Amino acid sequence: MSKNRDPDYVVKIEKAIAEKYGVATIQHPKKYWDKEKEKEYLEQTKLLSQKVHTNLEKSEKVEVDGFLISKKLLNKDSNRVCSICCTYSFNTKDDVYMNRYDCCFQCYIQWVEDREKRWESGWRPDKGENN
Repeated sequence: MSKNRDPDYVVKIEKAIAEKYGVATIQHPKKYWDKEKEKEYLEQTKLLSQKVHTNLEKSEKVEVDGFLISKKLLNKDSNRVCSICCTYSFNTKDDVYMNRYDCCFQCYIQWVEDREKRWESGWRPDKGENN
């Protein structure tokens, strides 16, 4: 140790930090730690680990037809093709009818409207009818 060094230097630094940021900043972390906090911390760590693991699984890439595609995208079912007229729709208005009646808005107007009970019982137009 150098002759010019102040032996109370660390104490002075701690005192200055405590005055500026509060007494809690210079306390030892174990002072406020107990068994209950340890248990809570371990549970939080476990939850965080599970979230990280599920996020990694979702962002995992899978090769499909020579392309890498996120697994997350493959899990989503997108029902965009009308089962009656076989047209692919980008229209957001069709989403409601695709989810509820498995057909586009045009087919809903032509075949389902005012005949919902018959539609829900399983009736569908013949292939020749829907042209």
